[in-house]
Amino acid sequence: MSKRRSRRSKRGSRGFKSKILTLVGMVVIALYALAGGEWPLDIPSPFKTTDKSVDHTITFPAERYPETANHIRKAIQAGHSDVCTIDRKGAEGNRELSLKGVPVKKGKDRDEWPMAMCAEGGKDADIQYITPKDNRGAGSWVGNQLSTYPDGTRVKFVVK
Repeated sequence: MSKRRSRRSKRGSRGFKSKILTLVGMVVIALYALAGGEWPLDIPSPFKTTDKSVDHTITFPAERYPETANHIRKAIQAGHSDVCTIDRKGAEGNRELSLKGVPVKKGKDRDEWPMAMCAEGGKDADIQYITPKDNRGAGSWVGNQLSTYPDGTRVKFVVK
């Protein structure tokens, strides 16, 4: 009889541990959801993989350049890359390919995502008309952020 009781208590404790782990997992997922998909604590997120193929991550300031930020978000959601492999030498050719057939509109800039300076840019880039102030300010901001990185550097863009 004592053998049976010890087996049951072991099984019971395993069930309890399993329930606790499930509850902890649910709390973690709830925290993640409440934070809007961003990991709220200063510990590594179990939901984000560390992509070894990315050299740097920059956070694009949506509050400063809202039109450009909205365009980047929509383009990434549509399947365009959130990673830019810097290729300054290819920028002119990429710009020519991406803007081909997209007419100029008075008072608007043609914003490209991925940007022309990215190897991922060029043909089939997403183009959106936005105000010149927003587009050029964003371009200047990005240029300053990436100025010290050599060609070939892979930079992930996160829009906040």
